[in-house]
Amino acid sequence: MGPLIGISCSVDDESEKLSLNLPYLRAVEAAGGVPVMLAGTEETARAVIGRLQGVLLTGGVDVDPCHFGEEPHPALGEVSATRDAFELALAKEALRRGIPVFGICRGCQVMAIAGGGTLYQDIPSQRPESLQHYQHGARARASHAVDVSAGSRLREISGAAQLRVNSFHHQAVRDLPQGWITTANAPDGLIEAFEDPAHPYWLAVQWHPEGLYPHDPAAMALFATFVQAAQEVASHAR
Repeated sequence: MGPLIGISCSVDDESEKLSLNLPYLRAVEAAGGVPVMLAGTEETARAVIGRLQGVLLTGGVDVDPCHFGEEPHPALGEVSATRDAFELALAKEALRRGIPVFGICRGCQVMAIAGGGTLYQDIPSQRPESLQHYQHGARARASHAVDVSAGSRLREISGAAQLRVNSFHHQAVRDLPQGWITTANAPDGLIEAFEDPAHPYWLAVQWHPEGLYPHDPAAMALFATFVQAAQEVASHAR
């Protein structure tokens, strides 16, 4: 049996419902992991983290700017206090314990905040020179390029100096915590991926590889190396 991978769910605070796009689960399973859906309180996050070998933080609604010391921008979208609290607690515990974490879109932003980073609350108004980062089309279609940094884990995984990615976000990482490195940038300079070199596997991308993995080897490789890192955690725990 493969490593147990916790996958964070979207939370609708008003309707009190959870949801998760199936491609996240399918991609983890395709890579050999055993996915389990996660949601709860900060206490739940601290209780469950020790039972997981890896954490996948998924896309979703905006992150409340109170978590990085700002007031809401006029273009701030829907937020979920429940999800923010759970995912930030989960990410901080995984960072502290050295548990592999892979962040996608919102998950990328949560990881940055968990380490003390900040976000652009709205790219179009705060970086008007930027290209369109919210594509209007199928999730399986790539819409813009990213340049992958030489010497980075992402470069090693993808084997490419440039990737074409799918993009569905209006928030983005602005400042990374000290010691973390940017591993991919969009042509407009926006951070598209980062990692913490001091962590066994702390890798985040702003795009959606779960929508690309069936036909994109680089996207599949991201899930494969993440699950492999989680498997190593499982092996050491035996």
